[in-house]
Amino acid sequence: MCGIVGAVSGRNIVPVLVQGLQRLEYRGYDSCGVAVNAHGLQRARTTSRVADLLAHVRDDQIEGSTGIAHTRWATHGAPAVHNAHPHFSHGPGADAETGRPGRVALVHNGIIENHEALRAALQAKGYVFASQTDTEVIVHLIDSHYDGDLFEAVKTSVKQLHGAYAIAAICRNEPQRVVGARAGSPLILGVGQDGGENFLASDAMALAGVTDQIVYLEEGDVVDIQPGKYWIVDRAHKPVTRTVRTVHAHSGAAELGPYRHYMQKEIFEQPRAIADTLEGVQGIVPELFDGVGVDGAPGAAAWRVFKEIDRVLILACGTSYYSGCTAKYWLEGIAKIPTQVEIASEYRYRDSVPDPKTLVVTISQSGETADTLAALRHARSLGMEQTLTICNVATSAMVRECKLAYITRAGVEIGVASTKAFTTQLAGLFLLTLALAQAKDRLGDADEARYLKEMRHLPVALQSVLALEPQIISWSEDFARKENALFLGRGLHYPIALEGALKLKEVTYIHAEAYAAGELKHGPLALVTSEMPVVTVAPNDALLEKLKSNLQEVRARGGVLYVLADGDTRIENSEGVHVIRMPEHYGALSPLLHVVPLQLLAYHTACARGTDVDKPRNLAKSVTVE
Repeated sequence: MCGIVGAVSGRNIVPVLVQGLQRLEYRGYDSCGVAVNAHGLQRARTTSRVADLLAHVRDDQIEGSTGIAHTRWATHGAPAVHNAHPHFSHGPGADAETGRPGRVALVHNGIIENHEALRAALQAKGYVFASQTDTEVIVHLIDSHYDGDLFEAVKTSVKQLHGAYAIAAICRNEPQRVVGARAGSPLILGVGQDGGENFLASDAMALAGVTDQIVYLEEGDVVDIQPGKYWIVDRAHKPVTRTVRTVHAHSGAAELGPYRHYMQKEIFEQPRAIADTLEGVQGIVPELFDGVGVDGAPGAAAWRVFKEIDRVLILACGTSYYSGCTAKYWLEGIAKIPTQVEIASEYRYRDSVPDPKTLVVTISQSGETADTLAALRHARSLGMEQTLTICNVATSAMVRECKLAYITRAGVEIGVASTKAFTTQLAGLFLLTLALAQAKDRLGDADEARYLKEMRHLPVALQSVLALEPQIISWSEDFARKENALFLGRGLHYPIALEGALKLKEVTYIHAEAYAAGELKHGPLALVTSEMPVVTVAPNDALLEKLKSNLQEVRARGGVLYVLADGDTRIENSEGVHVIRMPEHYGALSPLLHVVPLQLLAYHTACARGTDVDKPRNLAKSVTVE
């Protein structure tokens, strides 16, 4: 949800920077700031709205032709001015408490996984830290490598960063230069239309009305912008030329960039979406789930709620329901809490046994899903007042009506077939699992550290999975000629098979069903023919050998298998068996990786069949009627 704007020009660029932040306000934020390089570094920061920032800028007469600006949603450090961007470097001997500027200023989106090690090394060199953010290690790191050339200092510094980032930096000694870099978080270059100015931004919407000439920087790019010129190097630091596209941005959500459809764009945004959702998560504490409270009252203390409850009831619809089904395996396997998952539209119309010690969890992308809201209200009417939502819209009814909340950071999702909203829901539900386990004293330090490390690695792992797209396209050519398909999974991958079948149905109109693989012989095997492709999710887990037996049952009936297999499963390509190997085995978090190829399969099959990918027939994005 963070936003970046940067610019070099021959005019006072501050109004453009502030306007860019205003265009990014839809993302949500709790602090914002701007810094300029004019006779030294100057900045203004606030935890209020951008309008308040503009007042500070005017009062302090901050003007300059080179600058950077930022909106921040705080999770890594409290929403306080000292944690707001831009950050200044404070080299050896500096007193950060005085606020005197160093020579480098920086804004950053993303997560730096190795920030603790970098912080310790920089502190040993005498750097003074004024915030709790991971961002501040980047600005100090650049300062430590600075030797008269900001571009070279940034190139050297990014080699040491692990995680996801989009950055823009300025240096006091080079007043007509902004340097940016990206890996895992988006950053674009805006080419000035008059030739005398250039821009950086996290979203084309920020530059609407300023320039429509946009360069989408690629993974690992470092960019140097100066008045009338710019240059880019790739991840190997070799000079490259990127295509300049004409983009008429009306909103950040409406900008397709280089993608054919929003669904494809949103699939490929998942590394960034997961990174944003997990931004600042250092230790799993239940307070992450404190919400605004019912009717706007202060959120109930999650520690107290989590300690008191002894069961979980999950209410959701569609894709969100499948995320809840996946979470059931985590909640019972890791947190040891009995969990029931209900289709929201069914729950309110049947007699159930209420339990006031149940945590009612709703899951919704929009937070306005009518059936889920109705189910939530029904549960509360039965005396179950301990409520929590996993939601993508902080201002939604679901968030307002639940005591506790975890806001995912998928960003605006336009495609009707949910993709990035689903994986961010899974990330939020896994955090909930760990928080409940922690509150119940069922999570050891070693396990917590391992899970957190695996979660921080998710954006990188997802990038590797997305690289399988060419192989998925080959599968889609076969699927485009079919009218029926089966999806199989076992254990916590059974809900992922359900989600894969749903995606195929939604956008291709192919009839698809999903089953727990062990159920094959109890009926579905009767459907298997050479014209019924069978997609199987095959991680290397405790159920692998059982799953292999199920695959043999399919082959014995002439069925054709399409298997997503971990590399060490020893499932090989052969006649009637098509295998795509996943880049790595990911244990409990494997569902977040295995679902992505299924999303790509549905997308590319829909493209091959010529359907309306983003607006499939008879469906709507947000179901606000029962």
